[in-house]
Amino acid sequence: MITVHHLNNSRSQRILWLLEELGQDYEIKRYQRDATTNLAPDSLKAVHPLGKSPVINDNGVAVAESGAIVEYLIRKYGRDKLMPAEDSADFVPYLHWLHYAEGSAMLPVMLTLYTMRLGDAAAPLRPRLESETRNHFGYLEHELGTRDFFVGDCLTGADIQITFVLEAAKSLGLLTPFKGLMAYLARMQARDAYKRGIERGGQYDLG
Repeated sequence: MITVHHLNNSRSQRILWLLEELGQDYEIKRYQRDATTNLAPDSLKAVHPLGKSPVINDNGVAVAESGAIVEYLIRKYGRDKLMPAEDSADFVPYLHWLHYAEGSAMLPVMLTLYTMRLGDAAAPLRPRLESETRNHFGYLEHELGTRDFFVGDCLTGADIQITFVLEAAKSLGLLTPFKGLMAYLARMQARDAYKRGIERGGQYDLG
């Protein structure tokens, strides 16, 4: 049985969505953010030294980091779903988007969140952050174009990775100028498996 160590309002929600798309049985061990600091509880450090979520345990195998978890679960349980064939032209673009989400696109989102908390002290950083936000989300919107998914003609793990980034960006008001990405996000959130993941995961409010 797969156990998902699930923190409310966090990246672990994408893992629940993925497992629903895969039709895989799993159980949830829940953790709640501190109401004052919004940080994960210390109890997560007993699961992984960094004290972060998501972490899964699959019959004794522990896996941390969203990208690694997504890749592990799809390779083990995907049965040719959610990942292009390794000898196809879509495979390298799939790897790019799968890891670009957290490796590059999430950085300006997180820095925007932190600088918002700093108030006026962060003013010198804002022009660079705004430039990076336009750069990354403009790139995403251009590359998506009129397609329904980032790779091929069906959902892949790359879409699951990217969707959380867009949700976080939207919660900070960064996504409004990018109408194509807004429409894409709405399509992802309308999927039945996404909704089932939300129902099982509980509180999910990035705003």
